[in-house]
Amino acid sequence: MSLRFGYWLPVFGGWLRNVEDEGMPASWEYVRDLAVRSEVIGFDLTLIAELNLNDIKGPEAPALDAWSTAAALASVTRRLELMVAVRPNFHHPGLLAKQAANIDRIASGRLSLNVVSSWWKDEAVQFGLPFDEHEARYERTAEWLRVIKGLWSQPRFSFSGKHYRMDGAVLEPKPLRRPRPTLYAGGESEAAKSLIAREGDAYLMHGDPPERLAEKIADMKRRREELAPEATPLIFGVAGFVVCRETEEAARREVERITDVRASARGYANYTQWLAGTRLEQKVSLADYSVSNRGLRSGLVGTPEQIAERIQEFESAGVDLLLLQFSPQAEEMERFAKEVIPLAWHRRPGMSVGSGR
Repeated sequence: MSLRFGYWLPVFGGWLRNVEDEGMPASWEYVRDLAVRSEVIGFDLTLIAELNLNDIKGPEAPALDAWSTAAALASVTRRLELMVAVRPNFHHPGLLAKQAANIDRIASGRLSLNVVSSWWKDEAVQFGLPFDEHEARYERTAEWLRVIKGLWSQPRFSFSGKHYRMDGAVLEPKPLRRPRPTLYAGGESEAAKSLIAREGDAYLMHGDPPERLAEKIADMKRRREELAPEATPLIFGVAGFVVCRETEEAARREVERITDVRASARGYANYTQWLAGTRLEQKVSLADYSVSNRGLRSGLVGTPEQIAERIQEFESAGVDLLLLQFSPQAEEMERFAKEVIPLAWHRRPGMSVGSGR
C-alpha cells in the first residue's frame, strides 16, 4: 500500500490556538471548495472532526457539524475518502449505523469512521450527553463497535450489553463499501491500544518522529497478532502540521510565529481538560498546545526537498497515511501539492521522474 495524503478539514476555522484569524472561516462554502479542489490536486482523504464546541479557537467560536457536512461533501466530491469522526457517547450506534450506511451510498463507498472516545467533559455536560471516565469510555466504545459491525454485516442483529440493546434489528441497505467502512481510531492508553488492535481497522497516531512511530507500529502489529490473528493488517496514520517555505530560515520564522503562546489563550482551558482526561505516553509542551495533535513533532518543516525526505522516512517506518494540517489551509495545500507531492512520489522505490500516481 502506497502512502496516502490526507488532511484535516478545517471545521473549526483553523488549527492554531494562538492565531486568531487564519483566513479560513468555519463555513460550508470554505470547506466545500477546499474538498472539491483537494481531490483534483492530489489529496486522497479528509478527516472531518466532530466536536459540538470549538476546542481550537475557544468554545464560543463557530464549529461545523461533522455528519451533516460529510453528507453534503459526499454529493459534491468524486474520489476523496471521507473519514468522519464519531463519538460513541454522542450517537446511538443503531441510528449512526443507518446514517453512515446512507452517506456511504451517497458517496459511492467512500465513507470511513474515526471512532473517538470522548474526553471533553464540559462539552458533554453542556449538551446533556453521557460522559464516561477513562476506562468506562472504552467499555462503551467496545459495545458501540460490536453493534455497528453487527448491523452492517447481519440480516438481523440482536445485542444485550451494559450500554446498548438491540432486538432483531434490520438495517438495509447496507453500506456500499466492502467489507464495511474502515474503522479508524487513536489512543495511547493500554485500554485504547488493546481495543483498536482487537476491533479496529486502522490506528491513528499523534505527531512524532519516524523512529518513534516505527516503535509504535511494531507494538500495534504485535497486539494485532495476539488479539485478532485472523483480522487484516492494521493501517497506520499519523498527524502532521506542514510548514513549507523556500528556505529553512523562513520556515523557522513561521514556526516561531505560530507557537507564540502570548498571542492568545482562548482554547487553553479545554486543552487542560484534554490533558486531564487522556493518558498520553509523553509529556506535552506549549508548542504542542499551539498546534493541535502534536503536529509539529512530525518534523514536516523546511524546504520542499526536506519535507519530501521526511515523508520518505515516514513511509519507511510503516506509515500508510499522513493526516496533515496547514495554515492558511487552501493556499498551503496548493503549495504542498505543487512543490512537495511530486518530490515525495519520485523518491519512492521504483519511481522515476515523469511517473504519475
